[in-house]
Amino acid sequence: MSTLELCEKYFETRDVYKLMGIAKDAKEKEIKKAYHKLSLLVHPDRVPDAQKDESTEKFKVLSKIYQVLTDTQKRALFDEQGIIDDDDEGKLTNWLDLWSKIFKPLSEEDICNYEKEYVGSEMERTDIKKAYLGGKGCMNYIMNHVPFMKVEDEPRFKEIVAAMIAADEVPEYKIFTEEPAAKRNKRHKKYARESKEATIIKERIQRRREKDAEAAQESSGGNLEQMILSRKNQRESNYNSLMDRLLVKYGGEDDSDTVDFSALDKKRKLKKSKQGQKAAKINGVKNGRVEKPKA
Repeated sequence: MSTLELCEKYFETRDVYKLMGIAKDAKEKEIKKAYHKLSLLVHPDRVPDAQKDESTEKFKVLSKIYQVLTDTQKRALFDEQGIIDDDDEGKLTNWLDLWSKIFKPLSEEDICNYEKEYVGSEMERTDIKKAYLGGKGCMNYIMNHVPFMKVEDEPRFKEIVAAMIAADEVPEYKIFTEEPAAKRNKRHKKYARESKEATIIKERIQRRREKDAEAAQESSGGNLEQMILSRKNQRESNYNSLMDRLLVKYGGEDDSDTVDFSALDKKRKLKKSKQGQKAAKINGVKNGRVEKPKA
């Protein structure tokens, strides 16, 4: 299939500007920003195994479009004739490498700073409007498509949308203005549950980080180079966990599933049990010391 056919298959449009959510005269900086936002949602490393194949294809399509829109000649060809040249397909085989070269790694501080700039900005207002129209007034849809939105933001969002309705910017959807209490309560319970689960995840990450730091210090014997490498690995692990949690919130619309930690705990206990049995066979070797068997 051609790139445009794949656009229609996976994104329901052949208009690459509409797909990326940008104007036809968008600058390269705007294109890069749109590409990052969309590709992050379908990154093959950030979706369940069952969705990886389709996610990879979507990721390839977005990468191809980015290449076209940032190449003067290819973009001109599409603008003038609505054509994308697929003859150079072989030159773009490693899509993940392309993505990693374009975007630098983000830190938790970067994300926090972006949130401060985003909340209350014109960009946020535009995203609210787009989500309101896309979900036809469904608040669950809006929460899944507007970054950093929390339950406590609902009154502020409703004021913004009410002003848009009053100004005839958007139509009035009864599902928004007259949302059933049962639906609202279900959403609030869901996010309260997720908040509790996020706290558990954060505590576990912190404990694991502390244990890794202690283990690294012991193994390196205080070696500065080893300790720096260990801290780098910890930051990367923390970043990946943070992005996974963000994508769980903004990458889907299923409001029925919750995180089940029971299976994970059972696996960890089983693993520890096996490790303990293995250690017992090595004549009581524990924490670098040899313990004599009791008489």
